[in-house]
Amino acid sequence: QVQLVESGGGLVQAGGSLRLSCAASGSTFSINRIGWYRQAPGKQRELVAVITSGGIITYADSVKGRFTISRDNAKNTVYLQMNSLKPEDTAVYYCNAVRYSTTWSTYWGQGTQVTVSS
Repeated sequence: QVQLVESGGGLVQAGGSLRLSCAASGSTFSINRIGWYRQAPGKQRELVAVITSGGIITYADSVKGRFTISRDNAKNTVYLQMNSLKPEDTAVYYCNAVRYSTTWSTYWGQGTQVTVSS
């Protein structure tokens, strides 16, 4: 099992920055991929940025050049640095981890609200 706890959301003006953190605990050694998704009101949950255990990073086109995902393996924490925020970035941001043991398992954090005012 893997537990994920997000922090760092809040209210920011357009053009501002926020950094989200996701602390993982439990069977973190077998996490294959970890990252961030978001869900805006009335929309489907979408990928924002993920990083694999091998260090391969994928960003949504809408955040490329503005968001940066990084991880601290010693702290079992993944970060999402969000710069040049736009009102359309407003959403609940969820940490996601995919783990392989004998089967594939997906884990979600509780979510953290990010609100960008215009």
